[in-house]
Amino acid sequence: MTSVWITLPVVLSLLTATGAFFVRSNPRAINWISGASVAISVVCSLLLLKDITANGPYAVAFGNWMAPFGIVFVADFLSVALTVITAIIGAVTVFYAMADLRHKASYGLYHVLFHVLLAGVYGAFLTGDIFNLYVWFEVMLIASFGLMIVDAERKQIDGAVKYVLLNLISTLVFLLAIGLTYGATGTLNLADLHLKFTDVAPETTFLLSALFLFTFAIKSALFPLFAWLPASYHTLPNAVVALFAALLTKVGVYALIRMFTLVFPLTDTSWQPLLLWISGLTMLTGVLGAASQFDIKKILSFHIISQIGYMIMGLALYTPIALAGAIFYIIHHIIVKANLFLIGGFIESKYGTSQLRHLGGVYKAMPWLAFLFLIPAFSLAGFPPLSGFWGKYLVIKASIINDYNVLAATALIVGLLTIFSMTKIWSEAFWKAPTDTLSGKTFPLSINLLYCLPIAVLTLMTITIGLVAQPVFVFANEAAEQLLNPGGYIRAVLGEQ
Repeated sequence: MTSVWITLPVVLSLLTATGAFFVRSNPRAINWISGASVAISVVCSLLLLKDITANGPYAVAFGNWMAPFGIVFVADFLSVALTVITAIIGAVTVFYAMADLRHKASYGLYHVLFHVLLAGVYGAFLTGDIFNLYVWFEVMLIASFGLMIVDAERKQIDGAVKYVLLNLISTLVFLLAIGLTYGATGTLNLADLHLKFTDVAPETTFLLSALFLFTFAIKSALFPLFAWLPASYHTLPNAVVALFAALLTKVGVYALIRMFTLVFPLTDTSWQPLLLWISGLTMLTGVLGAASQFDIKKILSFHIISQIGYMIMGLALYTPIALAGAIFYIIHHIIVKANLFLIGGFIESKYGTSQLRHLGGVYKAMPWLAFLFLIPAFSLAGFPPLSGFWGKYLVIKASIINDYNVLAATALIVGLLTIFSMTKIWSEAFWKAPTDTLSGKTFPLSINLLYCLPIAVLTLMTITIGLVAQPVFVFANEAAEQLLNPGGYIRAVLGEQ
């Protein structure tokens, strides 16, 4: 059944998008179709996780065209973990959207585009060749641009244009790199490229790795190519930005990790020192940008950038413990960042603003929401024993072991500055007295539940991963070993060589 579980998330998402399109004017039907789809996707991804952890990497060749000639989906520990987390985030944001977007004129179309976007993310995590990685990136780009401009106001359109412009540059470079790769090797299959690049001239390998690094640096919002993210994310509807914040940049990070472990092992290239610098600068610029903002969405948007730096730090160090830390951190960050945007979105929906100077008294009005905010906020800052602590601990430990003490100090300073930003949100939105003009909306119980249950689920996951970190670390460590020793992945795709 593994072959079914590995393809079903993508197929189901595309079928759901198609079905939802035809009933897009019927909110009740949309809710049933969309909700059932994401629930089934969670179950399928968990069954896939069970099979892969029991049996190791697994590949499916479509149409019986075996690799490297046909299209393959491949699941190893890293890709299956991200598939599961994507399914969970897709589920909570879809149910949250049933409350947050219910009054939008194009409510049904949002759900259509949600599922197209999820299909793109699943496909990117599971594909086994570079060209189809490009295809799934484009599916994501089309769906994300659609979500940006549906029912959009002027500032949202402005942000969407900046988002698309930089991503189109990335796309053009990506296509150039794909064409040159095929010309140099005669294949685009990732496992086959691992074998073929050993015979490619070093100058060609250098050029191609540079093109892929540039492409995925834009997708990941790395320094200095991150301008599209803070320019666009804060303009989006709350359910949309939560989904974007959780998943889009992580697909870029995943592509970097996959390419620079499987195709261009980082220690065999000249890019390791540069990536170490980029990771530190990404952390610093992101957290300093967040510290200068006074709008919840803008603060959280800049923090996406700073936290991406920790993930790239794990890749750049390129040791088993560092890669395990990067994987642990990706899982943690997807959950925590989505949750913080959902909480900020609920506050904005209730009080009509996300600007800190206009907020206040949220703790007194909703003490339970204050608790639900503190957990992911402390986790983002790296407080023990929450999930963010363990991811940061692993990458910082790896940097100290390898004598990158300045990088370790940078990571610690960024953690302190993250506390400053989270404290600013707490003191301004939750703790200070409300302004005279501030009055909160009252939602029906069903709407409150649709807002709050997703937040509670993600908060519980953050606590659980932090308190029961050992199984997650063991899994992440095994995933890191598979990345550094990709023999199992290659055998799953190409058979015994």
